[in-house]
Amino acid sequence: QVQLLESGGGSVESGGSLRLSCVASGYTYNMRCMGWFRQAPGKEREGVATIERDGSARYDDSVKGRFTISLDNAKNTLYLQMNKLKPEDTAMYYCAARAQPKCPAGDWWTVVQMYSDWGQGTQVTVSS
Repeated sequence: QVQLLESGGGSVESGGSLRLSCVASGYTYNMRCMGWFRQAPGKEREGVATIERDGSARYDDSVKGRFTISLDNAKNTLYLQMNKLKPEDTAMYYCAARAQPKCPAGDWWTVVQMYSDWGQGTQVTVSS
C-alpha cells in the first residue's frame, strides 16, 4: 500500500524559513510526478509546486523565488524549502503523487484530481 508521510511544519514569524519533507513507501519517486499542495481554512486546496522525475519543476506564481521543490531519490524523499515566508502562506501543506511519471501539462498540474495519492498534511503557520 502506498503511503506518503509529511513532516517539517511549524510556526514561524514572517520572513522565516521552513523545510517540509515527504517520505514515500510502496513506490519510488523517480517513477512518479510529485507535488506539494496547500489548503487554508475556508479555501480550496491549491497547487504550490510540482516536479518531474528529471528534476524540472513548476511553481505557483505566489511562491516563485521563495519556495524550492526537490527530490532525493536515494532517500525516497520529496522536499519543499520555503523561504521569506508570509502570513498568507499559512495553510495545511500536502504531499501528492500521480500514478503516471509525467506531470500534467500547462496549468493542469495544479488540479487536485490529477493526483492519486495524498499524505495527511503538515501545518504551517506564519505570524506577522
